[in-house]
Amino acid sequence: MKEMYPKQGRVILHVDMNSFYASVEMANDPSLKGKPLAIAGNPKERRGIIVTSSYEARAKGVKTTMTLWQAKRLCPELIVRRPNFPLYRQTSIAMFQILSRYASLVQPVSIDEGYMDITSSSDLGSPVEIAKQIQFDIMNELDLPCSIGVAPNKFLAKTASDMKKPMGITVLRKRDVQTKLWPLPVVEMHGIGERTAEKLNSVHIQTIGELANADDYTLKELLGINGIRLKERANGIDNSVVDPDALSDFKSIGNSKTLPDDTTDEAQIRLVLQELSSSVAKRMNRQGMVSWNIQLTMRYHDRKTITRSRKLSQSIDKEADIFEAAYYLFNEHWNDKPIRLLGVTAQQLEEKAEAFRQLDLFSYTEEVKKEPLYETIQSIRDKYGENSIKKGKDVRTKRNVEGGEKHKGTSFQKDFLRHYRFGSKEEQ
Repeated sequence: MKEMYPKQGRVILHVDMNSFYASVEMANDPSLKGKPLAIAGNPKERRGIIVTSSYEARAKGVKTTMTLWQAKRLCPELIVRRPNFPLYRQTSIAMFQILSRYASLVQPVSIDEGYMDITSSSDLGSPVEIAKQIQFDIMNELDLPCSIGVAPNKFLAKTASDMKKPMGITVLRKRDVQTKLWPLPVVEMHGIGERTAEKLNSVHIQTIGELANADDYTLKELLGINGIRLKERANGIDNSVVDPDALSDFKSIGNSKTLPDDTTDEAQIRLVLQELSSSVAKRMNRQGMVSWNIQLTMRYHDRKTITRSRKLSQSIDKEADIFEAAYYLFNEHWNDKPIRLLGVTAQQLEEKAEAFRQLDLFSYTEEVKKEPLYETIQSIRDKYGENSIKKGKDVRTKRNVEGGEKHKGTSFQKDFLRHYRFGSKEEQ
């Protein structure tokens, strides 16, 4: 099999689970198979946005980010399930454990996709044979479909895995780039969103081929150094390595929540900010991080969105401190108009063990005094739920703001990646 592997170069697989959340629900409840299924937020609230859907639902026009009422108008028989994040996490770890059988270099990039460097796995078969075996194992053991791209680098592997879904295996070589990629619009290239595509179109770069042959100076003036990187990708060049340690390289932890109704009620707004601060603090504590900067996001009734941040004189990781910074930003920047969405994000993160804090004797003593209380409160919340303990005035002013998704996709993905370990005793 060694002759099927390059003497110089690499063989990379990109494994992409097909309609992951919906597929996991179907594997867990076979009665859902073959039916239009959508995973969404609370159907009773505006938060009811489609997270993902089965291929049967997609055939009826149901798409990610579509509201539930829009989806049901297109597909009245649509079955809707709330996200089951513990189940998705458990299933994903099992999937990555299967991948680790075939390569020592496995890099998760989200809960449902990852790269593998199988350059040293020639004793297990040809690249396509390994891809077929991985696909078989995941279907046989987890009852889940996936698509796999086989290529000499990560960019081409990712591109290949998108070419055939569901249950596809696609080989994409550098020599295929001109015929298979160059004729496509730039917006279809991995790493290019609509805004970047619009900028490229503005200088008459419409296709991937035109990007591949564009002038370096023009690209750098338009997109900075990223323009040169995108040109390299368009030519099939990607020297980035499969790095298992890259899974924890995140610089922020945040949560946001869409309110059931646009509101100017400060008591309700305060309650939501406390809820978000508690969620962020819990995640920071779980990941052993502290923050030097807190950011507040406010989206108004007219969908105008602003973000404001506050640099801190010392690092923080407690709910009360995060809330204090977020509420300060709210008081400073709210324009009294109805608010639709609020978000709290901890930025400029640092490992708690490495954080340098110059505490005087008094502040150090106060921190030590408060630590047992923080731990007791969090242990009660872990056992009985986040709402089991609230400050006195929170109970008096509490409104019906429950029911929004507690896990935004990005936040959940980041938490999963940060905690992911092959064979983790915690997850077994």
